[in-house]
Amino acid sequence: MIVAIDGGAASGKSAVGRRVAAELGLAFVDSGLMYRAVAYLAVEGGIGLDDRDALLALAAGADLQVHNRRIWVGNRELTEVVYSPSIAEMLPRVSALAPVREVLVERQRALAGSGVVMAGRDIGTDVFPKADHKFFLVAGLAERIRRREEQFRKRGEATDPAALEREVTERDRIDSERDASPLRAAADAVVIETDSLTLAEVVEGILSRVRGSRVG
Repeated sequence: MIVAIDGGAASGKSAVGRRVAAELGLAFVDSGLMYRAVAYLAVEGGIGLDDRDALLALAAGADLQVHNRRIWVGNRELTEVVYSPSIAEMLPRVSALAPVREVLVERQRALAGSGVVMAGRDIGTDVFPKADHKFFLVAGLAERIRRREEQFRKRGEATDPAALEREVTERDRIDSERDASPLRAAADAVVIETDSLTLAEVVEGILSRVRGSRVG
């Protein structure tokens, strides 16, 4: 079984996906970690946004390993550094590069195995267009900024609400306007507005649909 959970920045897709996967006994993959890792490695290596050949070579050559909400490049874990503010500008622009997306999408498809819950921005539209279940999470800007602040607090990092607002809105703009796999809900996705719902309620709503289809 493949369950696709998409949504914009800080829409809750990773937190929801991880819990849904655990309840269903499936692997969980946060596809965004791959793009974050490539962006981090690009910043670390001094590769500029205009050097597309180098960015593609980096994405193609990196030994990316994703499990749950953790990511490694070879034996080096990058989970704690890929959310660094230093990659905030690089991340959406690297993600918008079609050749980079093609490389990483193929890797994401290879992770389906015997079943997967995968969270991202193009899982239901491009990575797994024939997924068994598709969900698209949405939330208002204020709520998403609050969630992003909470993520930073849990990592013990200082937050700047104005900077977070710029990050979220710019990420959504670039993701929605890019030519390669733009951010949008698949035509057959169930859209869930999460502002007034708890994490548990969103998870239960998805599980009810998934389990209900099994019974049907």
